[in-house]
Amino acid sequence: MNQHYDVVIIGAGPAGTACALALQGSGLRVALVDRKQFPRDKICGDAIPSPALKAIRQLSQAWYDELFELTTKAETRNSRLVAPNGTEIVVQWKARTFNSPRLHFDQHLLSMVKRHTKTEVLENFGVKRLEISAQQATVFPSAQAAPLTAALVIGCDGANSVVARQLTNRTLDRTRQCAAVRAYFTGLSESDEQTSEFFFLDEYRSGYFWIFPVGQGVFNVGFGMLSAQIAARKLDLKQVLRHLTQTHPRLATRFAQAKQLSDIQGFGLPLGGVQRPISGARFLLAGDAAALIDPLQGHGIDKAVQSGILAAQQAVRCFQTHDFSAAQLFEYDRQVQTHIGKKLARSYHLMHFLSAKAWLVNGAFRFGRHPLIKNLLLKAVG
Repeated sequence: MNQHYDVVIIGAGPAGTACALALQGSGLRVALVDRKQFPRDKICGDAIPSPALKAIRQLSQAWYDELFELTTKAETRNSRLVAPNGTEIVVQWKARTFNSPRLHFDQHLLSMVKRHTKTEVLENFGVKRLEISAQQATVFPSAQAAPLTAALVIGCDGANSVVARQLTNRTLDRTRQCAAVRAYFTGLSESDEQTSEFFFLDEYRSGYFWIFPVGQGVFNVGFGMLSAQIAARKLDLKQVLRHLTQTHPRLATRFAQAKQLSDIQGFGLPLGGVQRPISGARFLLAGDAAALIDPLQGHGIDKAVQSGILAAQQAVRCFQTHDFSAAQLFEYDRQVQTHIGKKLARSYHLMHFLSAKAWLVNGAFRFGRHPLIKNLLLKAVG
């Protein structure tokens, strides 16, 4: 027998859990499904941007406070940015934030859903296909289990979203796609638990190298760049990461005594900044499934949380009007464009401008040391 819900959320990462939390008190019967069993690793840079935490705070001060009770995290106060010529800028952030391995952060969010909402959570529930009819949406599992039906499906299932692939005409555009690799290290010299570091490199302009503390003396170390440039130059990002840690003059000495704790693993980043279909009759997309990664900084957890909350608000509007048509759901596209999309478009253009020539980055850093210019740059970057 089919199990029927008002809303089925596919994917229990930050977008899906934020959506479920935002639907608390709506009176709707909600299922949150994920193909994995939690806790599970998610390959990522592990930086949790402060807007993600602020969005949770708008839902509940208690939930915001609870997120800071994570046992594995590094409360980051500063960002250290290094230009290709070695010029440095250190930014001291006023907003409270932290870095945490997604293994722990995502598990913490899901535990909040289980404890604070009536959402039915189904783990180890892979989705094979979806069908949309005038009456309902049907979610067919990849395993031998009963399908789920719902009035509305919200796809929060990441960069390789099954929902997006099956219900939209999305194609791969390498000019709006990044790829990255990361590994965990301990024993780095000249590093601390409160500073995230970004290195912009002359030889790899459309990307950056990072060192992010994640707590307990462990650092998330990675490198990412625009997929079009990776393909044009036939780069192996795993080899690039090894080469940088072993030979780069500003990095090699810091990694000389370091111990690598994990394999180097890769992930894709669908960049925002262009309007794509993220809704249709009886479905919405949020987070990476909606391609809402910041093109300049490469992070998407804040946009995932924000869009998950916007998706929940749209779901409530649909049930209030009993209208699940594409026209009604397009209001969600407008809300995402207003609150998220415009900034992503600015970030995309700024990324292309700065990656054109190394001297542009060096010049921005040189002028950026002036307090007034620094504040303007920070406002532009976010």
